[in-house]
Amino acid sequence: MNYKIRCIREKMKLLNMQGLIISNPINIRYILGIPVEGEILITDKENIFITDARYIEEVNGFLTINDEFVIFDSKDISDIDNQGFFQNCENVGFEENYVTFAGYEKIIRKYRIKNIEETEGIIEKLRMVKDEDEIKNIEKACKITDNCFDYLLDFIKIGMTEKQVALEIEKYFLENGADGQAFETIVASGINSSKPHAIPSDKIIRQGDPITIDFGAKYNGYAADMTRTIFAGYIKDEMKENYNLILKIQKNLIKEFKEGTSCKMLARSVENELYLYNHSLIHALGHGVGLEIHELPILSHNSQLTLKENMVVTNEPGIYLPGKYGIRIEDTIKVSRNEPEVLTKSSKEIIVVDKT
Repeated sequence: MNYKIRCIREKMKLLNMQGLIISNPINIRYILGIPVEGEILITDKENIFITDARYIEEVNGFLTINDEFVIFDSKDISDIDNQGFFQNCENVGFEENYVTFAGYEKIIRKYRIKNIEETEGIIEKLRMVKDEDEIKNIEKACKITDNCFDYLLDFIKIGMTEKQVALEIEKYFLENGADGQAFETIVASGINSSKPHAIPSDKIIRQGDPITIDFGAKYNGYAADMTRTIFAGYIKDEMKENYNLILKIQKNLIKEFKEGTSCKMLARSVENELYLYNHSLIHALGHGVGLEIHELPILSHNSQLTLKENMVVTNEPGIYLPGKYGIRIEDTIKVSRNEPEVLTKSSKEIIVVDKT
């Protein structure tokens, strides 16, 4: 049996669920291994995948009898057929974080479900720990991202706009083996760098500007996430001091990304250290990375989760001074029992581009 289905069934038993409906395309890709849309129906007796004409050929060509899925074209499923899928299920789960209220009502009518229950994110929690193939895909995405950063160090010139740099990153990814961007690239220079999620603008990069670049390639559906802050022409003394502070915090923290470490503890430790220097951490310290750029676990003071071996998460402390500048350094890290592995390997030492 598909081991992911086996794990899902075990979680269903703990929640006293005899049936489950999965409609989030990200979760469907996680289970089936291909980017298709539809619905996976799981009961005690069978696994069913319902899709439409756009995907039916691809699904039939990819899934085998060993995957233990019965595949239906949605046009061949009548209301009468639908009623029978969950007739022996007392409780049926649905993805409460994905399905809209209208979708919720449609599910109940469509499948004539007696009792529908929230799943408490069982699939999203399974996705936190990556298997060997997932890690290989993330490593490849990180490698492409590192190579792009090396390329950017020669490409970026004073006088360019943030948009020009962002566009070049997207172009590089597409021309060098990536699916594309894992998320909308952030290129923020000068005063724009004080905004953690700044949108690339027509602002021109000027002498003395810090340039925060938050970007990541996507490979075979899996994401990389890296941030580097570099400097145009020269680095000002105050910026250098704050850069070295963030670099010290970020580097010292890496060794703590081991199995059993509290996500809350990691975030609290950074918040406390920044507080000593009259700064604050205004966003989470990090997050999981996988088929989505932001996944569980979230590394924040609100988290109740602990790190587990083969989770892939980010480590991204930052300082933001509104109206002045910001500095962030971020790596994608694979959690281990002993020695965490940094998957984004680009230099984090102070880098000045287009020196005068």
